Amino acid sequence: MISAGIDCGAKNTKTIIMKDGQIIGKGSVLTGFDQGKAVEDSLEMAIQVAGITREDIDKIAGTGSGKNAVEMADMKVSDIKAMGKGAHKIFPNARTVTDVGAEEGRAVKLDENGNAVDFAVNEKCAAGAGAFIEAMSRALETPLEEMGPLSLKSNKEIPMNAQCAIFSESEVVGLIHAKTEIHDISKAIHDAMASRIVSMIRRIGVNPDVVMLGGVGNNPGFVESMRRELEQDKIYLPDEPEFGAAVGAAIVASEAE
Repeated sequence: MISAGIDCGAKNTKTIIMKDGQIIGKGSVLTGFDQGKAVEDSLEMAIQVAGITREDIDKIAGTGSGKNAVEMADMKVSDIKAMGKGAHKIFPNARTVTDVGAEEGRAVKLDENGNAVDFAVNEKCAAGAGAFIEAMSRALETPLEEMGPLSLKSNKEIPMNAQCAIFSESEVVGLIHAKTEIHDISKAIHDAMASRIVSMIRRIGVNPDVVMLGGVGNNPGFVESMRRELEQDKIYLPDEPEFGAAVGAAIVASEAE
């Protein structure tokens, strides 16, 4: 059985191809304005890596904010179900899962089979998603990939009170004018975002073995802020957290009759 899961997100479109439960191919491209093209390009990339043809794929499932653009899909999978199945595949003991992407953060509580029993979404506020850190990196005139490592150099607690990305940018500008060290500002930014995500997670309950999926999982500063805010010894991360929902979609496709 060969299945494909395509996660068409706000920033990137990811494809996972699985054969008998094992990943054999993956592809990721920028989504851009043409979601349909991104879906095709991502799938083609994964097919080439897998060394198969499109005709070899038995089932395709689409997920993500742009799942309706996955026109070749045999089924559409909700973000919550996809992230739950993906996390359970990688970490079978996972019970609390968060997925933080470019425009949205989500949390789900799972049963022992990886099925969602409760979930919460950050209601599409940029202050609780990757776009927040991108906006703040521009305000600091600092490359996005440097924001996380900078945050890890600070041990200061600087509260950011604004609940909106726009007003938070004004706070950052104020900190800059106050000659606050850039690494301290970066930590304040990551702590503020982590606080919003953790408050969402606590609505559904924090269970052991917390797993993080989504592209923001590649940011070490945010992961550390989340760990502190959740008061956990460790947060479990896959090697490529941005592919988590695509893995889940591929699993759902493989289970379809």
